[in-house]
Amino acid sequence: TACARRIVAADASENRILRDENLTLRSQLKSVRERIEHIGSTLDRVERFDQKLRAMTLLSDPQRNLAMGPTEPEARVPTTDTQFTQLTTTEAPKLLMGRLDKLSAEATRQEQSLQELQAYFQDQKSLLASTPSVWPARGWVTSDFGQRVDPYTADRVMHSGLDIAAPHGKEVYAPSDGTVVFAGLEGGYGNVIVVDHGYGIKTRYGHLAKMLVKVGDRVKRGALIAAVGNTGRSTGPHLHYEVRVNGIPQNPRKFILEE
Repeated sequence: TACARRIVAADASENRILRDENLTLRSQLKSVRERIEHIGSTLDRVERFDQKLRAMTLLSDPQRNLAMGPTEPEARVPTTDTQFTQLTTTEAPKLLMGRLDKLSAEATRQEQSLQELQAYFQDQKSLLASTPSVWPARGWVTSDFGQRVDPYTADRVMHSGLDIAAPHGKEVYAPSDGTVVFAGLEGGYGNVIVVDHGYGIKTRYGHLAKMLVKVGDRVKRGALIAAVGNTGRSTGPHLHYEVRVNGIPQNPRKFILEE
């Protein structure tokens, strides 16, 4: 009958629509699988790079207690090819959503780990900027760090810095970034500047002819801060230069990278 033919035609039309929708859904599902595979592979590479950096910086050392992720290997979300690339055509959408949730959790853990590494390297950058790694003045060292004979008393005494002989008025530069915490007279050292570089590091400059900075000034490595002089108890124009770490004098040569 005509009614039956209309019903059959309608069913056929509906079946065509369902087949088209099914093809569209299969295409979308394939695209989702491909994205999961790509994300999983990327996280694998990030994980390997993360572990290399942690090994280099000792951040994976359990004694430092700096691990950001789970401490038990079983708790780690694996990011292997088995988990993310062996995806079958019959995989249920619910299972795919579960995999996406795991990927999201792994990405969050990796983000936290890389943020810690970024903070570490930022701190190292700051430390390097604060290390007095260049000569504060050009001249010749007339007295080194360590025991020496005092030129006034002839007694053997500890010399807590370097004496760098240079012409009167020769430039004195900050050997690293820091803040001026003292600028004034200090006994036999005459005009003295002290710069705090952070990390417990301070540098002292004595016998200055002129002080070109004041307390509170921020200085960068290479900034002109003073001029070589002969103030205080001095046998001739020179710079007395000290490096102290947590108040203890250290040999400035240990920090200087220049020839």
